[in-house]
Amino acid sequence: LLRQRGTVIMSIEKEQVLQALEKHYHKAVALSLDLSDHPELPYEEYESSRKIAEILKEAGFQVTYPYAGYDTAFCGYLDNGQGPSAALLVEYDALPGIGHGCGHNLHGALSVLSGLGLMELKDSFKGKLYVIGTPAEEENGAKIGMAEQGIFDGMSLAAMMHSTAGGLSVPDMDELSLRCYVVDFHGKTAHAVGAPWEGKSALAAGRKFLDLIDARRECFTPDVHVNSVILDGGKAPNIIPDFCQIRMEFRTDSMKKLEVMDEAIRKCANAAAMALDCTVTLTPGLSDFFDMVRTVPLENTVAQLLEKYGEKVGPIEAPSGSSDVGNVSYRCPAIQPLIAVTEETMALHTTEFRNACRTEAAHQAMLSGAAVLTELFLKIYNEPEFCEKVKESWEAALSRKKG
Repeated sequence: LLRQRGTVIMSIEKEQVLQALEKHYHKAVALSLDLSDHPELPYEEYESSRKIAEILKEAGFQVTYPYAGYDTAFCGYLDNGQGPSAALLVEYDALPGIGHGCGHNLHGALSVLSGLGLMELKDSFKGKLYVIGTPAEEENGAKIGMAEQGIFDGMSLAAMMHSTAGGLSVPDMDELSLRCYVVDFHGKTAHAVGAPWEGKSALAAGRKFLDLIDARRECFTPDVHVNSVILDGGKAPNIIPDFCQIRMEFRTDSMKKLEVMDEAIRKCANAAAMALDCTVTLTPGLSDFFDMVRTVPLENTVAQLLEKYGEKVGPIEAPSGSSDVGNVSYRCPAIQPLIAVTEETMALHTTEFRNACRTEAAHQAMLSGAAVLTELFLKIYNEPEFCEKVKESWEAALSRKKG
């Protein structure tokens, strides 16, 4: 009998899923370690994407590579007859300096393993299966552009898992919407002592802009976050700066509220420029990251499946970050559970977490997570009532988000 984290697997259903995954488990472990050994930065994941595309092609998927206008994206496709369409999302970009400190090597391999398992079980369902490689999650995530292209429109499900620490796996990851601006103030130079009255300080305008935003903070709702850095504030203290550049990000719990904050940000920028006789421009620094449209039936089912495969399940926490999976969730029902790869509590984006994603415990978590996704996809394919319930819940949640 197979064992999952020390528990003997007795259920025939679990046994069937795990046997399908076990055929490819060592291949997935090798892939995860190889990605960890050879980390590639966002948009530069040429070898990582090629290796995964080859694995999918060898397994029988129709593979398009490159895909969707991204050199390092791919799409593995299984046309398994009439039925729902669903997509497994694969991440594989790394962080500068520390490599796979976010665990993309592990949970990217997890999605691949689930896809291979579903290929093994293709006689058990009807429908369309996509395994989509999504580059650059750590920067201007490719899922954003893919969602804009309509790739996920009409799908019954898009899903992936994300690695985490601390011993508790979580049924879904809530997210905040995010918008980024590069804010440029232009003024006029002058000698700071000899003739300062001839100058128009772009730096003073930039500072006043940040002051005005701070003045509004006491009226922010708890979900609103505004963070900024000054990239250029002048070259010498004896010169009135004619240019100041600020990079700003702001987040909210809905795209509707993001537009309200956008108006406030622009008012502060224009007011500061006017007060200091300067001009200002706001240029997008990133594509918008959308908040998460949560689908309760998916979350409840994933919680049950996590427990079924031996995971300790924790509550879904208030959003504290952003992800391009949010953009997907505005196009179709989507979910991004967290799979605990270590009992220790540690921060992501660290060398400690990078190393934790290379352990046997992490590989066992990968197997559990792949089993959860595999069963979730089988429910979407094989249970029309569940599929319809998911769709109705998602449509209602999306309507509430849009107001």
